[in-house]
Amino acid sequence: MASAAAERACFKASFPSVIHPLALACALVCATTAVQAQQAQPEPNSAAVKVAQANTAIQIAAAHADRNAPVMRDVVVSASRDEQDADSLPMTVDVIDAKQMEEDQIGDIRELATKLPNVEVARSPARFSLAGLSTGRDQNSGFNIRGLDGNRVLMLVDGVRLPRSYTFSANSFGRDYLDLGLVQRVEVLRGSVPALYGSDGMGGLVNFITMQPDDLLKDGKTIGGRVSASYDGSDNGKRVGATIAGRASPEWSWLVSAGIGRSSALENMGSNSANGALRTTPNPEKDKSHSLLGRLVYTPSAVQKHVFTLENVDKHADYDLLSARSATVTDSQAQTTMKRWRASWQGEWRDLNTALADEIKLMASYQSSDSREFVTETRTPPLAYRERDVTYDEDALQLHAQAGKTLRWGANSSGKFTYGVDYLRGKVVNTQDGITPPAGESFPLKRFPDTTETSTALFAQAELHYGAFSLTPGVRAEHYSIKPKQQGFGGTVVSNSDSAISPKLGAMFQMNDAWSVYGNYAAGFRAPNAGQINAFFENPLAFYKSIPNPDLKPEKSNTFELGLRGRLNALRLDAAAFTGRYKDFIQDQVQVAGQYGDRNNPAVFQSVNLNRVHISGFELKADYDWGQFAGGNWRTNAAYGYTKGTDKNTNKPVDTISPQQFVLGVRYDRSTVGVQLSASHWAGKKAKDAAAGAWLSPSATVVDLSAQWRIRPGTRLNVGVYNLTDKKYWRWADVRGLTGTTQIADAYSQPGRNVRVSLVQDF
Repeated sequence: MASAAAERACFKASFPSVIHPLALACALVCATTAVQAQQAQPEPNSAAVKVAQANTAIQIAAAHADRNAPVMRDVVVSASRDEQDADSLPMTVDVIDAKQMEEDQIGDIRELATKLPNVEVARSPARFSLAGLSTGRDQNSGFNIRGLDGNRVLMLVDGVRLPRSYTFSANSFGRDYLDLGLVQRVEVLRGSVPALYGSDGMGGLVNFITMQPDDLLKDGKTIGGRVSASYDGSDNGKRVGATIAGRASPEWSWLVSAGIGRSSALENMGSNSANGALRTTPNPEKDKSHSLLGRLVYTPSAVQKHVFTLENVDKHADYDLLSARSATVTDSQAQTTMKRWRASWQGEWRDLNTALADEIKLMASYQSSDSREFVTETRTPPLAYRERDVTYDEDALQLHAQAGKTLRWGANSSGKFTYGVDYLRGKVVNTQDGITPPAGESFPLKRFPDTTETSTALFAQAELHYGAFSLTPGVRAEHYSIKPKQQGFGGTVVSNSDSAISPKLGAMFQMNDAWSVYGNYAAGFRAPNAGQINAFFENPLAFYKSIPNPDLKPEKSNTFELGLRGRLNALRLDAAAFTGRYKDFIQDQVQVAGQYGDRNNPAVFQSVNLNRVHISGFELKADYDWGQFAGGNWRTNAAYGYTKGTDKNTNKPVDTISPQQFVLGVRYDRSTVGVQLSASHWAGKKAKDAAAGAWLSPSATVVDLSAQWRIRPGTRLNVGVYNLTDKKYWRWADVRGLTGTTQIADAYSQPGRNVRVSLVQDF
């Protein structure tokens, strides 16, 4: 106890009388020195013991679930950057844990979003050509939440930003630098989050939280693990994975997890297997993936914890582009790679009881990602053989410091004040090389110069509770800069910098033990990226060019949400209505002057701020426990989402918004068996909600049947038949951009009836 007092005294000395980011660094130095003498055994009333006791209670309750038992709560970290009950948050949050991912046999982010209305992941077929459209080159391209997609949705892994997507002309790089086999939980926040996380979170946030040793070391285990093998008939995918964790001492624990995957092209309902542009069956494809996660956890005391993590994900795909063959193209092959590795440290100190902080969290992370697209094209003589070798790389250093202070005043009033600083420094590089460039071009070239992007932000948030009423105000002040290298680039480069203030305010009223209402306002922004600021390209023979835009502004948003929650013994109900006002939307490569092919007045393209967009909609979720019948427990779950958006400049619909979706499921559970029947219905896309002349996806209802056999404790067999009725259907996110006259719509259809099987063994 004496050393604990010394630690608190040292922290008090480290903090100045005003909030300053350097205080957190000073506090870290004191904490690291002072706590070495603390006992390894937790104090009886420490926060760590309380968390462990809560986790044990949750495990016991889950093992003895009863219709009249208290409703289980989801604990999330993304919504407030701290562990918190999801039901206490004034916003919509979806939590998909490892148990649900296993039972639903979710293998990638596309499958993760399937049953989340107003959430979607686009995946167009890989039928690209050397210089054709960018569609299909990026596989699972990223999340669309409430009609906003691309870099407007922030993706994190353990709080570390994943690389952005990048598209220029025929090249496109997605954001699926992940292996869900390494992930313990996924948190999806709908709505603007820049007040806590900064740029890129206008549409929402998806945080992938990887496994910790304690996830496998329960009931006093000193070593534990999990092995799994799975098959996915939608792409003939096979994956094997193994995770092992151990506790070397009360202070030290560790975890190693690895996965290997092999798959083919995503199946569809096409029937034309001929070579050429009218082909509708998938191009031959071979995918390989390897992933590795290593984690070391040091807990020197009940109030201190350090987590060291190394993660590597490597994905590779080979394509035989039969759809690109023609009278002049006799062969076309492609390879794409996506690699990401990161090293991170997270430190946490609790029960400090200083004047300015009761807890401190620090994080340092370095991440490197490399993407490559290599396409070859053999043509009939005298046409020359061609190659395109395109790369897009991001390296990023991310630092985070956060302090929290518990607030108490009055008998029924309490709260918490959280504040901190974020720093991000990234280098973005692209190159294009090859053989036989188009007339007027020469290799190697860059679409934009090597660029350093930095952002520095201060943020603060309070959680204030007054009896049944709570307020959650917050604000973030951020400054970003984009600085390109001048040398070795053909165009005139420009720098860009700006600042943004992003406030938020949430309110909740707990009407009684079962019902609560909430409201949420949030301002957001998204900074332009290097390619949008300094895109440069010129073809002097075809008389067109792209030019930089030094005046490009960040996108801005104001969003509002109202919600209702019901938590009864047998019923869980969530309803939310939302609306957003967005301005200065960045539209890539708009023609701003000239005419294509005109020597005297060449066409000029530039990324510009154009659109003012309004998006509104609502979501409903319900889960009802019917109790015991026929030897097991019965549950029904349902979800519905609807979104509508308008571009106010043109009064045209926002075509990134998918039609409404309704999901209904019935589940039967007993001690050894669980069976679920679920149906998803997508409404058809209406002409008034799409661009003129677009191909419209029809309505569809798809039924899935899955089961889990718990063979013995720790051994589970999961089997599912998906698209049970072999329905031909399409998803709007995939077909967006097709015209009504297309002859290849079937190439964009979803897989027919397919089977997934997995076997999991815990030890």
